[in-house]
Amino acid sequence: MTIRSTILALTCLPALAIASAAHAQNAPEATAMVQEAPAEGDIVVTAQLRSQNATEVPMALTAYSGRFLDDLGITDFEKLSRYVPGFVVQNQSPNNPGFVIRGITSDSGSAFNEPRVSVFQDGVSISKSRGSYVELFDLERVEVAKGPQSTLYGRGALIGAVNIVQAKADPSERYGYFRANYGNFHAYQVDLTANAPITDTLAIRIAGRSKKRDGYVDNLLAKGNDQDFNSVDTQAIRGLLRWAPGKLTIDLIGNYQEDHANGTPFKSIAYNPTDPVTGAVIGDRGRNSGAALAPQPGFENSAPLGLNRRVWGATGIANYKIDDHWSLNALGSYRRFDSLEVFDADGISLPALTAAEDARGNQTMGTLRLSYTSDRLTAFFGGTYFHEDGLQRTPASFDERVALARVASALNGFIPGRPATDPAPLSWIGNPAFTSQLIQGVAAARGISLGSTPALAAATALGIARNLKANHLESSTNYARTNAVDLFADATFHLTDRLELGAGIRYSHDDKSTGITAAVLNGRSILGGFIGALSLPAGAQRDALIGALALPGAVLNTLPASAVPFFGIGLQPTAGNGTRFDQGLKDSGFTWRATARYEASADASVYATYARGRRPQVLSVSTPGAPYGAPSFKVLPSETVDSYEVGVKTALLDRKLFADGSVFLYNYSNFQTLEQIGTQFVTTNAGKARSYGFEGQFRYVPSDSLMLFATYAYNHGRFTEGVRDGNHFRLSPDNAASAGFTLKQPVGPVKIDFTPSVTWQSSIFFDDDNDLPALQQGNLIPDTVQDEFQKGYALVDARFGVESANGIWRLEAFVTNLFDRKYIKDAGNTGDALGLPTFIGGEPRFYGLSLTVRSRAR
Repeated sequence: MTIRSTILALTCLPALAIASAAHAQNAPEATAMVQEAPAEGDIVVTAQLRSQNATEVPMALTAYSGRFLDDLGITDFEKLSRYVPGFVVQNQSPNNPGFVIRGITSDSGSAFNEPRVSVFQDGVSISKSRGSYVELFDLERVEVAKGPQSTLYGRGALIGAVNIVQAKADPSERYGYFRANYGNFHAYQVDLTANAPITDTLAIRIAGRSKKRDGYVDNLLAKGNDQDFNSVDTQAIRGLLRWAPGKLTIDLIGNYQEDHANGTPFKSIAYNPTDPVTGAVIGDRGRNSGAALAPQPGFENSAPLGLNRRVWGATGIANYKIDDHWSLNALGSYRRFDSLEVFDADGISLPALTAAEDARGNQTMGTLRLSYTSDRLTAFFGGTYFHEDGLQRTPASFDERVALARVASALNGFIPGRPATDPAPLSWIGNPAFTSQLIQGVAAARGISLGSTPALAAATALGIARNLKANHLESSTNYARTNAVDLFADATFHLTDRLELGAGIRYSHDDKSTGITAAVLNGRSILGGFIGALSLPAGAQRDALIGALALPGAVLNTLPASAVPFFGIGLQPTAGNGTRFDQGLKDSGFTWRATARYEASADASVYATYARGRRPQVLSVSTPGAPYGAPSFKVLPSETVDSYEVGVKTALLDRKLFADGSVFLYNYSNFQTLEQIGTQFVTTNAGKARSYGFEGQFRYVPSDSLMLFATYAYNHGRFTEGVRDGNHFRLSPDNAASAGFTLKQPVGPVKIDFTPSVTWQSSIFFDDDNDLPALQQGNLIPDTVQDEFQKGYALVDARFGVESANGIWRLEAFVTNLFDRKYIKDAGNTGDALGLPTFIGGEPRFYGLSLTVRSRAR
């Protein structure tokens, strides 16, 4: 049985729960299900690993209950981030998200990279990029803690942490929930939850989601067959068991999610979409318009463009209250993910570059924590063991003839009267007579005179042209294994009834290894060899190499590597064309924090914090610079940040108005970023950086019929030394805001409500180089146009609902991006390796209807 079939079959469970609980329709919600006061702002959180009202936590924190997320239709991280100041989530695909807190991005898929933003499910780290984007459904709450959180959350929380708290099984009552949406682009979503007590102390809970939507970017090469880009096809299911006999509570949680989506629309805006056979223009260069993309035939066993991903995990949590002061918490988990994403990386219809990412990982985590609470002192100490093992395989296919035409700026085939923006048919570009002329022209542009170099005679150029491959294959795989042990302690002491001081410290020790292998898979690259030869000084060696590349059979092993190296294009192979190399690294370090909080009144407090955040040392690796050379292992020093923050939190007007604000300053050392070298993207140390800003949020609930909310964030994040001095942090708007309200009104036997909201952000860059041409001169094909950014834009959503007086059933109409604002969510990407930056369009207007049925009043 498929997971979709399983989820749909489970839709009967909420119905059974609803029927069995009909007598309790007017009962209040159980505290295990919703843990917030009616005003919603006074939510109970565990950001400091103990239960507190959010207003009591001395750090910038945004917390939303599952009910609030449902009311706004927030089902994923990307939309959630629009309502959290200082938080940005970029979702290229579920396999490639970027989590950004106060300007610092965590999105690398390399197995050896360390996250900067920790993502947790019930205390379990799911921070590895390719497994971190999970569906948000049936939740108690989501907490986003800003600032260095290493002391509380451990490794990877350099600049913040996101904690998903899933709704647990509840032994106190039966409960059922069913929600179904249908909208444009043939979109549907089905959510369900069933909670069933087994005994007074034992309960089981099952929750699931199935959603699907057609793509919103037209596939111009495959119209009418459900292959449009940026589609959604996700199924997720969760099972929970709770046993609570007295002082002991045990939760067992299992999560499973599958994602199957059509390809990401990496689209070039420099070239019009064309039919690769006829060359006819079939679209335009608009960033959000249709794309002409297709995989190289036979690539990755003829896999189509798109994503196949599976993420699953099992968690056990035990809490034991020893006495009135002491309690013990234990957590253990195991988690796995595997994904394969195939994408047309060049953004044009010709097969210059087809790429894929095969990412896999597993992790084991165990934590033991002992806590103490009294009138004056709250403290805990404990330890964590963390093991992670993963790999990232990145195969690529190049049509060497098309790639040569791109190097020669001749994708239009030099066809008389044909605009430079319109790629020629593949038959034209693949003609050896044409490509031989390109070879001669590229050689001349590199300073080699056609008249004085016999190796570039017409016959030699034609021989090289005939050897160019329509499908050159190469691949590299990076590996990483980490064993980490953390010891931590934290305490808060109430000096007076109004003043408290806190401090925490964590020691982390890593024992890790990094490995790499790289190979050309179907013979040496003739184009790579030709480009390599042109980089040599004039002489016999260069002439001999160029002549050898023109010989029949030069692609295959008939010419040994000692005579003609096994060249690649995007990478160079390790020794023996695929030998694996490994190195190890041991790293230890401390992080700490200090807090002070003064309670000016029962409803207002001010706080100050200082924290040191630390990202563990990274043992990075890149493929050799020359065929059969040594891979480049590099230890990147610990990335650190010193954080200073002052804030105020209030709950006013009889706790109907919740407002808080904070100002912060971060000083970074050893800031790590990506640098393009040739056709590779290499992690490098960019030196120092700084950010400062302000964040504020408020929620006002003057009556049961009205709620208003708003957020604002200002973040000035810049590099302060090196070649990027003055550059903006990537994916970091200087300004962002959100605002909205919910108006509810009884009308006869029903209630109606209306919730409009608007989110806005200022302009952003998508890379730390800010797409400055001066910083791209070392690329194989330098990008001379600064266009990889998004100007500021606003999105408007609205929801209109009708529900029964007790909230048992609800009908709703919804729309997102009401005014169909055109924007992009990313630019640059892998295509930059060939000077073909690509752009990914954002979501258009979505609208639809929703039906919700619950088993009890709310």
